[in-house]
Amino acid sequence: MTPEEIVEGLKRAVELVESEFYLYPLTYEEEALHYIANVANGDLRRALNALEIALYPNCRTEGFVLTMEVARECTVTAGFSYDRFGDQHYDTLSAFQKSIRGSDPDAAIHYLARLIQAGDLTSICRRLLVIAAEDIGLAYPQAISIVKSCTDAAMQLGFPEARIPLAQAVILLANSPKSNSAISAIDEALADLKVGNVGEIPKHLKDAHYGGAKKLGHGIEYKFPHDYPNHYVKQQYLPNRLKNKTYYKPVPNKIEQGFVAYQNFIKNNSQ
Repeated sequence: MTPEEIVEGLKRAVELVESEFYLYPLTYEEEALHYIANVANGDLRRALNALEIALYPNCRTEGFVLTMEVARECTVTAGFSYDRFGDQHYDTLSAFQKSIRGSDPDAAIHYLARLIQAGDLTSICRRLLVIAAEDIGLAYPQAISIVKSCTDAAMQLGFPEARIPLAQAVILLANSPKSNSAISAIDEALADLKVGNVGEIPKHLKDAHYGGAKKLGHGIEYKFPHDYPNHYVKQQYLPNRLKNKTYYKPVPNKIEQGFVAYQNFIKNNSQ
């Protein structure tokens, strides 16, 4: 709902409360109702909850006026501007992650502030760790270690001090290069498993540390990479059904292009 529609709903509620419950005439400042409507984020129910908190204790107070000061106090008391157990909680977490993924540190800090105001430290820490692996990933592999340190510190400190290492982690992640190659690779591999696209493990890779393994041909033709130049030797690792499959697709950032260069070097200089 628009703020204007919510204001109309609040005015009807005030009239109803005044006619049925109040002992004295009820007055309010227009800006107070508009304030409640604006911070209700489109939810009339939340606005009515805040209005109830403002009016109920004062129903027997002569000369009571719903002022801006009262409106601010009742919205904080109601906690309606952020419902940590409702849809808004997940919407905020989603906007939080997407802002970091989109390299917008200002938006990311804004949504962090919303989460902090709700006091939801656990969700913040969990989401930051996910973001470090999912969205930054191999573009900056050290990011997850730094974020883990920041979230550990935040959990030990608790609010309000926890806001400091959390902000540090958010700004770091938002300004870091991005790569989703890790999550893309594992999700594609899991998708193959789900449809039965698996195949048998090649015999030379199977465990050979038990009696009878040699008779089955397990491990016999395995080549030990450390015995070869650059610790690499060409051999098949994927099952036959998937031998030409590529799960990991590096993206153009400094770290992963380094991986590409290393792979090209060892393969071009192998036996």
